[in-house]
Amino acid sequence: MIEKYFSAPKTLRRLRRGLSGPHIDGFADALEQQGYKPTSAVRYLRAAAHLGCYVQRQGAVLSDIDESTLEAFRRHLSRCRCPQSNGGKSGYHAQFGVKLFHRHLVQRGICQSRQATETHHDEPALVTAFHHWFRTHRGAAQPTLRLYSRGARELLHGLGDDVSQWSPQIVRKFLLDRASRCGAGTTQKLITSLRAFLRYLSFRGEARDDLDLAIPAIAHWRLATLPRCLSAAELDRIINACEGSAPARLRDRAIVLLLARLGLRAGDVAQLRFADIDWRNGTFQVMGKGRYQVRLPLPQDVGDALLRYLECRPQVNHTDRIFLRAIAPFKPFVSGDGVSSVVTRALQRASVEAPARGAHLLRHTAATEMLRQGVPLDQIGLVLRHRSIDMTAYYAKVDVALLRQIAQPWSEVTA
Repeated sequence: MIEKYFSAPKTLRRLRRGLSGPHIDGFADALEQQGYKPTSAVRYLRAAAHLGCYVQRQGAVLSDIDESTLEAFRRHLSRCRCPQSNGGKSGYHAQFGVKLFHRHLVQRGICQSRQATETHHDEPALVTAFHHWFRTHRGAAQPTLRLYSRGARELLHGLGDDVSQWSPQIVRKFLLDRASRCGAGTTQKLITSLRAFLRYLSFRGEARDDLDLAIPAIAHWRLATLPRCLSAAELDRIINACEGSAPARLRDRAIVLLLARLGLRAGDVAQLRFADIDWRNGTFQVMGKGRYQVRLPLPQDVGDALLRYLECRPQVNHTDRIFLRAIAPFKPFVSGDGVSSVVTRALQRASVEAPARGAHLLRHTAATEMLRQGVPLDQIGLVLRHRSIDMTAYYAKVDVALLRQIAQPWSEVTA
């Protein structure tokens, strides 16, 4: 109800008139549930009423509002002389407020969503089928699906839709031409996505069985580099940089400790739910890549940090995810990118010059710290959920003291 934000009878009557009037109270309740501050909600409600007046003067109705209407309204704000605007033309707040109101109308079925009004002619049916198959049978996450679908789409656009006519020679030439225009990192991602797509075509019997073998590999020695990690002192500085009683700092501390103590991936933290934690037994469940589930112990300091955050966590009913955004609307992280951003900001607050940015830095740090404490490689692999001990052996190179004990002297070459 808008009475939570306005008290003057004249203002209440004005806001409830026009096209937006029947939906203004529901919009006010939605803003409150999403955690917007009263000062912001007042601006957004006035903008919503202003939008209704503008649409009515254009001879349209609320169901006609789309992206083009919002853009026309944005241009209207700079020259607005509407007597009914009631302060709802304050630049940025008005533009953001009408976007929120349009989203509210879409959720209520008044307006159509962008996805419902757009037709995606550029997405081949074969790529769509590949996307669904990989998600269903391989349990791939959305970022992986986007990457693989983009590679498949490029291949189809480059070689044509008749995949039965593809040969190893033209597939290899496509990749080499594409690799000449991008860096090594992009090329490696393209190689991975193209191999997955070509194996899918072979599985369906629509292309030759040996096409994936035509994709060359980039020369790379997996054990040639050292893990990028932090020292114990640098990790302590990052954890201390998350001290504070504000909900955002309590959330950041819990996230950093989960990553640093247990080596979780960013996506693991973003997907963590209340039902995953067994407080009685001090464990929690993680679902990693390919729907691989494992139950891990919950260290005391991590559990304490989680409880402190949950005591002040915003109360929302639309999600059972543990970690939420720190600003309104209070929603769970869309992906692990939000978790990596938490780590990046903590590094900046701690003034730590790290060899890398993001959540994976703390995963490497957790592994190397366990190794320094004498934890065997096979147990480290269990915590990190590696499928092969060879993956965990990557971290053995950081134990320089142990390597010195087994290093053999290099005999001088005599003429």
